[in-house]
Amino acid sequence: MLTVSNLSFQFGGKNIFENVSVKFTKGNCYGIIGANGSGKSTFLKLISGEQKYTSGQISLDPNKRLSILKQDHHVFNHYTALDTVILGNQTLYKIKKEMEALYAKNNFSEQDGIIAGELELKYEQMGGWNIDIDAATILSNIGISSKEHKKFMHEMDGKLKVRVLLAQALFGNPDLLLLDEPTNHLDPETIRWLENILANYKNTVIVVSHDRSFLDAICTHICDIDFGKIRLFTGNYSFYYQSSQIAAKQKSQKNKKIEEKRKELQEFIRKFSSNLSKSRQATARKKMLEKMNIEEIKPSSRRYPFIIFEQERSAGDQILAIKNLSYSYNENPLFKNIYLTLKRGEKIAILSKNSQASTTFYEVLSGNLNVQEGDFTWGITTKITYLPLNYDKFFNIDINIIDWLRQFTFKEEERQEEYIRDVLGKMLFTGDDTLKKIRILSGGEKMRCMLSRMMIIKANVLIFDEPTNHLDLESITALNNSLISFKGTILITSRDQELIKTVCNRFLEIGSMGIIEKQII
Repeated sequence: MLTVSNLSFQFGGKNIFENVSVKFTKGNCYGIIGANGSGKSTFLKLISGEQKYTSGQISLDPNKRLSILKQDHHVFNHYTALDTVILGNQTLYKIKKEMEALYAKNNFSEQDGIIAGELELKYEQMGGWNIDIDAATILSNIGISSKEHKKFMHEMDGKLKVRVLLAQALFGNPDLLLLDEPTNHLDPETIRWLENILANYKNTVIVVSHDRSFLDAICTHICDIDFGKIRLFTGNYSFYYQSSQIAAKQKSQKNKKIEEKRKELQEFIRKFSSNLSKSRQATARKKMLEKMNIEEIKPSSRRYPFIIFEQERSAGDQILAIKNLSYSYNENPLFKNIYLTLKRGEKIAILSKNSQASTTFYEVLSGNLNVQEGDFTWGITTKITYLPLNYDKFFNIDINIIDWLRQFTFKEEERQEEYIRDVLGKMLFTGDDTLKKIRILSGGEKMRCMLSRMMIIKANVLIFDEPTNHLDLESITALNNSLISFKGTILITSRDQELIKTVCNRFLEIGSMGIIEKQII
């Protein structure tokens, strides 16, 4: 279906890919994984033709249609949502517009009739008469109501735009589907819908995602990008992760045994090489030693941060009491009549069909928004730290990372540069990285800074609103393990289903109908 042969790509004098060869076949879904900056999104751009490669070849079978999830949310601003979806099949859309233009002519000629007839035949063969219904169906399935279908894209909310572009990529059952972080801004129900579509997709899918549960649900293969190479593994992400860990451990153990044997031989040679009676044995051992090779284990470009949340002191049993808490926006209730008692050690996932509800809930509890109705009380022994969904205000300052983190320390020993560098080192900021200006950091670096801030505060209550945003799989895994080990109390909202299922012991959905205890399978 799609063949990549001896692909190389250089950017800014750096080898991003070097002599990569891999084949993608029909009926399979390939998950692309790798550290931040390894070239995952670049690989999709090379396949789609958006980016030109340095050497090698990328071959797609003739007459096969490729579709890609667009990352530019403004390119279709002057099209309706419905037309944007249909543009997923540009050939069909072009024929549709050509026919509309012909039939709109005031002086419709006999020649125009002939051309229109030819276009209609081609249109029918491509299933064109159903495209409006098909486009409307996929929009509705992805959570966009019919009243939004005729809206122009520039009139739509950013999160709805993402859904329209996803519908566009899926439209018309393309032969090769390229998806870069398709679950961003999707609610859990829509993610499950997408998983079902992709798990049963008859053609070829290549997807970049940091959502482990999503990769497990859809992938038949994993493509691991590391040091400019791509290694192909059969199975989903969990199978890849477990098997790669086992393989690395086995290789390390094998090398350890070889090294022990080498030392034993070297010791024998040292002792007896000058001993006439043992010289023949020493010579034989020299030959054995020459043939022994330790298999090179190239260290991965992946780096796992050391995330650990410590409590300065444990809280009492009573953590939080909420009574009849309600909040509305533009007279529309985001959540209503919330009653909740939170006890020490509980780890609760806050779910909502409208992401604005959970975000507003946290903003109220953290004191960033005033209470509209009802009240809440934090326990007197609680110490709270909060990771908001939008943390831009933390970075509107022209200082380096060390000075930025120092703002959140209170004890003299914690204000020392050595202590701060130690915390930042755990979060993969070392050497000159710690002197970077806070304003220019990438999304992943800013998130690691925010987690460093939470670590240094040493709270006994942690609140997270989408903590996996911008993190790579290694950082997500480290965060996941840290939250499992944390002995305090957690309130968290995350689209990473693996994280909330393994961390949380209660799942509560909030909304205009109040609060509902949910079961997560």
